[in-house]
Amino acid sequence: MKIDIDKDITYLRGVGEKRASQLEKIGITTVRDLITHFPRLYEERNNIKTIGEFLFGEYVLFKAKIINKIVTRRARGKLIVSSFFVGDNTGTIKIVVFNQQFLINTLKEGEEYAFYGKVEGNVLRFEMHNPEIVSSNKIETISGIKPIYPLTKGITNNYIISLMRTLINESLEMEEIFTNEFLNKYDLYNINKAMNEIHFPSSLDEIEKARHRHVFEELYLYQLALMSIRLKQEKQTNMPMKNTDISKLIKLLNFELTNAQKNTIKEITKDLSSDKVMNRLVQGDVGSGKTIVAAIAMYIAVINGYQAAIMAPTTILATQHYEDLKPMYDKLGIKTQIITGKTTKKQKSEINKLLLNGEVNILFGTHAIIEEDVEFSKMGLVITDEQHRFGVRHRMELAKKGEKVNTLVMSATPIPRTLAMTMYSDLDLSIIDELPAGRKVIKTNAVYVNESMEKRINTFISKELDKGRQVYVVCPLIEENEDLDLTAATSLYEQYKNEVFINYNVGFLNGKMKNKEKDEIMTKFKSKEIDLLVSTTVIEVGVNVPNATIMVVEDAERFGLASLHQLRGRVGRGSYESYCILKTKKQALSSMKRLKIMESSNDGFNIAEQDLELRGPGDFFGTRQHGLPEFKLADLMKNMTTLKLATDAAKHTMSDDPGLKKEENQKLSNEFKRKFKEQLEYAN
Repeated sequence: MKIDIDKDITYLRGVGEKRASQLEKIGITTVRDLITHFPRLYEERNNIKTIGEFLFGEYVLFKAKIINKIVTRRARGKLIVSSFFVGDNTGTIKIVVFNQQFLINTLKEGEEYAFYGKVEGNVLRFEMHNPEIVSSNKIETISGIKPIYPLTKGITNNYIISLMRTLINESLEMEEIFTNEFLNKYDLYNINKAMNEIHFPSSLDEIEKARHRHVFEELYLYQLALMSIRLKQEKQTNMPMKNTDISKLIKLLNFELTNAQKNTIKEITKDLSSDKVMNRLVQGDVGSGKTIVAAIAMYIAVINGYQAAIMAPTTILATQHYEDLKPMYDKLGIKTQIITGKTTKKQKSEINKLLLNGEVNILFGTHAIIEEDVEFSKMGLVITDEQHRFGVRHRMELAKKGEKVNTLVMSATPIPRTLAMTMYSDLDLSIIDELPAGRKVIKTNAVYVNESMEKRINTFISKELDKGRQVYVVCPLIEENEDLDLTAATSLYEQYKNEVFINYNVGFLNGKMKNKEKDEIMTKFKSKEIDLLVSTTVIEVGVNVPNATIMVVEDAERFGLASLHQLRGRVGRGSYESYCILKTKKQALSSMKRLKIMESSNDGFNIAEQDLELRGPGDFFGTRQHGLPEFKLADLMKNMTTLKLATDAAKHTMSDDPGLKKEENQKLSNEFKRKFKEQLEYAN
C-alpha cells in the first residue's frame, strides 16, 4: 500500500491525538514531516566488549548473564528502582533500572542478555543506569549504527525509530523528482535508498552518501528558487530615475566618502537610472558606512518624486537611523517619519494618512512597516538593514508596497565574495571593504585568564569607567551549565553588580528577554544610565554607543572569529581609544592561535577567510534565510562544496528549461512549486 506522504500524522498506526500533539512540538504534523525528521547524530554500536574492557564514561555494547535475584524498591514519590548484577568471565557490573516494571518482569536470573549503555560507578564497582536490554539472541536490534533524533517531552528515540521502521520497511515509497540521467551525472542516491540509509544506515560511509543526496536536493531547489525569482525580477521593467545631483547632501556630511562608498553609490545610481528594477545587496564591514550609502539612495528616489522606506530588525536600530538621518533630511526639505512597535494606533493612523497623501518622503521602521495597513502613494525604493535578520519573503513584502519597487538590502557580516554571490544569487552585489579615514583601530588582546589576570582586567575596566567611559561584557551562555566550563551571563552579572563593580551601574541583557525590555536596557546604556553592560551576543549589530570603549568577551574561544569581529565593532565608534579583550580559560595552542588573528587584523573580510580555513565554514556565520523554508540538513556554510555543485546543476536546469516545462522535469516542477509556492507568489 502506498502512503500519501501529505497525510496527517495520525494516519499512522500508533499515533493518536496525544502523540500527534507531542510530535507537533518538533515540527511533525504530516507523514512528510516525519520522514524528513532526520537524525541529529548516530551511535556506532558495532563492537561487543567484555566487562573487563570497560572504561568509565564510555557507552558500550556487551553480553552478560544475570547472576542474582532482581531487587525492586519504591524510592521517593512514584520512582520504582530495580537493581541486579550481571557478569561474564571477565567481571561483573551492577544494572540499575528506573520505572520499567514491564521490562523487569521479563528478565530471568541465570539467562544471558545484551546490554547497551553508559559505564558509571567508581573504581570499586561499575554501574549502568537504564541501559537498553534485549535477549542475547536479539542483539542485532540494539547493535549496529543507531540514529539519534531531535526529541521533545513524551517522545522517545525508540518511538521515533519504530514509526520510521513502519514507514520505510512496510509501505513508504517516495516519488523521485530527478531523472536517472541526473542522478548518475551528480552521483546521487535515489530518494528511497537515501531515506533508508539515513534512517537505518548500513555503514558510516552510507550515511554520508545519503546525507549528500538530501543536502544536494535542498540546496539545488533553493538555488532554483533564487534563480526563478531573479528571472522574474529581470523581466520587470522600470521607469528609470534621472541622474541626480547629490552634492547638496554630500555638503552636509562632516566627513569624506571612501572610494568603496563612492563605487557602491555609482552602482546604485546606475541601477536606479536603468529600465530594470534594482535588487542589490550592499555588504560592508562593521563601521564601513553603509547607512550613508542608503541615505543617498533614498535621497535620489525622493528627488525623482518617489517615496522610500528603510526597515531595521529592532526598534532601537530603526530609531537610531531615524535620529541620525532626520536632521540632514530636514535641512534638505525632505519629510521623514518612523513606525515601530512603540508607535500608537493613533500615531500610526496619522502617519498612514501622510504617506498616502505623499506628505512623507521617507519612512523608517521595523517589521511594523510591512503590516497591511501601511500604504504609500508612490513607493520607489525599499531598504532592509541587517539582511541576515530578515530574508527573501520580508524584503518582498516590503517591495509589494508599490509597483516595480527598487530594493536595496544591507549586511554587516563579511562573507567571501564568491560565497555571497551564491548565497544571494537573486541579488547584485556591492562590497564596501574600506573604513572611513580617521577611524581608530581597536586595540585587541587575547589573554589566558587566571586569578591574577582577572584582577588586572577588572582594574583596567575600573580606570576606563572612572573616565566616564562605558563597557560591554559578553558571555556565550545565559545560565550556568554544569557540563560546560563557561562563564554564565547571569552569575557574572551578579558578581559584577554585588562584588566587583559595586560603585557603578551594571546592567544585564539576554535574548530571552522581551523585545521591549531589551530596547529599554539598550536605551539606558546609550543614555549612560548603565556603565557596564553584561550581555549575551544579543547586543545589536549597528547600535551606536560612541562612549563605549571596552568590549570584553568571556570564553572567546567559543565564538567564530567573524562573530568576535562583529562584537568588537560595538566599540571604537567615538573619538576615544577603544579596546577589545578576548578572554579564554583554554590553554590549547589551537584556541589561542585563532584568537591571536584578532590581534593582528581589523579587516572583517580577511578574518572571515581565515575563520573558514581554521574552523571550517559552519561556525562563523548563521545563514538561515528567514524568507525561505528552513533547511532540514543543509548548511550554506558547512556544505559549500555541495552548494557549488548544486548551484551549477540549477544553472544548467534553468538554462535548458527555465519554466520547468519539459516532461522529464514535471515531478521536479511539482516539488519545486510545493516547496517554494509562497516565495514565488511574492516574486510575481
